[in-house]
Parts: sequence; C-alpha cells; structure tokens
Amino acid sequence: MQQPRHRIRGSRRPLTLAGATALALATMATASSTLPPASSASAGPVAAPRGTGLAPCRIATAMGVQMSEGIPTAAGYTHSTGEVRALNLMIDFPDAEAAGPAGDRLAEFFPQTSDWFHTSSYGRLTYVPEAPVKDWLRMPRPFSEYGIERGSPYEPGYRKLVRDLVAVADPKVDFSSYDLVNVLVTPNAGPSALDTVLSVTFSGNDKAPSADGVPLANTSFVYSRQDDGSGSYAETGYRVLPHENGHVFGLPDLYTMEGGGAVGHWDIMSEDWGANNDLLGWHKWKLGWLTNDQVSCASATGTSEHTLEPLATRGGPKLAFVPLTDRSGYAVEVRTAAGNDEAVCRPGVLIYKVSSDVDTGQGPVSVADSTEDSGGCTRQPNVHAELSDAAFGPGDTFTDRSNGVRISVLGKDAKDTYRIRITRP
Repeated sequence: MQQPRHRIRGSRRPLTLAGATALALATMATASSTLPPASSASAGPVAAPRGTGLAPCRIATAMGVQMSEGIPTAAGYTHSTGEVRALNLMIDFPDAEAAGPAGDRLAEFFPQTSDWFHTSSYGRLTYVPEAPVKDWLRMPRPFSEYGIERGSPYEPGYRKLVRDLVAVADPKVDFSSYDLVNVLVTPNAGPSALDTVLSVTFSGNDKAPSADGVPLANTSFVYSRQDDGSGSYAETGYRVLPHENGHVFGLPDLYTMEGGGAVGHWDIMSEDWGANNDLLGWHKWKLGWLTNDQVSCASATGTSEHTLEPLATRGGPKLAFVPLTDRSGYAVEVRTAAGNDEAVCRPGVLIYKVSSDVDTGQGPVSVADSTEDSGGCTRQPNVHAELSDAAFGPGDTFTDRSNGVRISVLGKDAKDTYRIRITRP
C-alpha cells in the first residue's frame, strides 16, 4: 500500500536576500519500499512505446526518496496534461482580518499562473482556476493558534487548519470536482516572505483530511507576498504558485540550503523569486509536455550527434540524455531568452546531471557551469548570478572524466538550433 508523502518548505530565497538558511525537511511516514503502480492520476507519461530506444534514459524512480526525479512519476499526484481544475480558496483569521477584497488576492495569481503553465507545457496543460466562493473564508481560530511556522509538518496544526477550512467551505464547495487545491492566505497572516517563507505544498498524500469523499492530497498554501521592493512584484510575484503547484505534479525542490547554487534560475523549482523562468527539459518530459519523439537517448558506446532546438519553441528535438546508471544521467537542452525564459542572459546549451536517488531539497539536479567563478552575466534581482552564464556555446566541451563522457557543442544556425556531439565509453 502506498504510504503518504509530503514535503515541507524552508526558505528558498537566494543568498543575497536570505543568507545561508537551513532547509527544513521532514517525513510523516516511511516511504513505500516498492514502486507505486502508475495510475490515471499520475503526472506525466507512464511508459515509452517499444522500439523508441528511450528505455535506458528513463532513469527509474528511487524508493525511499521524497519526490524522486525518476520516470514515471509515482501515483497519487495530480495529472499534468489535459485539463486541470484548481480550486482556489481565500482565507483569513480573527487575528488577521483581510484588508481588501478576496478577489484582489486571487488576481495576484491569475490569469498569470494559467498563462505560465500554458506557455511552459506548449498548450498540453490547460490550467482552469475556479473560485466558487468569492469572499474571504474566516477561520474559526486565530492564526496564531494553529502554530504554523516555516517547516511545519502536516500535523497537528495543518490538520486542524484543513479540517476547519473544510467545515467552513464544504457547504459551498464540492471538493470532489477539483484536481488540486490552492489556499490563498490573507497576506497579513504570519511573517513577511522577506523574513520567512511559509508557503508550502503537501502533495501525493492520500492520508490527508478528506472532503466530499476525497483526500485533500495535493494542496498548496500561499502566504505573504514575495515582494522585495525591487518593483518587479506586479509582474513576477505570482510565481510562487506555479512553483508550489509543481509539487502537486510530483516535481521536487531544486534549491538547497545554499540557495540556488545547484541549478540557479534555470528552473522555477529552484528559484521562483524575481524574473520569470521556465522548467528544465527533463521536467517537461517527466510531466508529458515533451513527447518521446522530441527526446534522444545517448546510451550506446561511442560517438553520436544530436540536433536540439530551443526549449521555448514548440515542436522539434528538445532533449538529449546520457544515462550513467539506472538512477542518474546528463540532460542536454538549448535555452534562449524566449517564452518563460526572459531572464536568460547567455543563451546556449545547458547541461545538467539528474539523480533520481536524491531527495527533494538535497540537490537532485546539478547544472554544469561553462564559465566557473565568472560572477555571471546578470544583475537582475533574485537571480542566482553565478550560474546565469552556465550555458555552453559553439566550440565548448563539457567533460566528465570519471565517467568518460564528453559533450561538445559543434555549432548553431540562425534559428538557434544547435548541433552537439556526445562521446561515451
């Protein structure tokens, strides 16, 4: 039987804002020791058709790992293609009464979040936000009574909050009609996001409190506002929600206690403050937004050449993968300043290692930096500068001597289509 899974958020601000903040991670129950069966509710593709040659590159989900990067995504998360109905509930408290209309809080996140998912998924995910209750839902207890802090587990405070929320909302809401739940908390409840990021998602958790016969298994809570005073909040402040919703689709946190030092601004699961950014190609394949014919697998010994088009554009080859073990490998893709990737200041070939046996928040993805210790090419607020120029250009080569892997960028054309050569033993 699948055990409940959950995730706990710590601070995810870059070091320039937060300093070296320890990431709080906890488990509510021991993870299952067997791979949960795929189901219609799982995120992403379940299996590659025979004959595609992709099997060695679909590194497996690792048991005992929270939110493994393996393929397929374990059952229990929200499906990530087709139409997804998101229930949005705006709540306040007797000791933190909302200062403005609930509709204003909703407008901080929509339609921007729906548009972000439409762009990132190439239209393969239709995110439908619904708010059947137009007013604030007042919780029966003061916010302080729930004992919610950074890293709070899904018990006992959150269970108390969810039960109270269900009791207040259930007469007006059919919870069974939705695929995920967003709880948009009045911004004056709890500390500022500049001090402590409380926003959290509990996902894939079939032991969560139930309403209308279904567990609230994939639920995101958003607090405060990610406004650092730089003037970018109106355009980018919504991005905490697509980050949190990434977890209901089974994606892990890519930031670590060092901030964005492993992945930087190349994925919203790493940094969701400041300028817009997209998801890695590996995540798009994992979610079913890249099709199998857009992925090439460099599993054979010797040398192979691959053509890759920019990740932001629809169609065409997008991802090459070099498996190292059945739990790890290198992903190769092209990133340009387009689509959701407006912050890209050095377009080129991004190379990163994916490990399915590393927990969320512990570095399951690590980007290779083509220009180490350069200081980066951006000064945009809340963008990890050092990795901003990590992409490789024509004539550059990435080498992993311990595994005998070489990835060379041979050239590119006027449409930013790159040719790469992969050599492996």
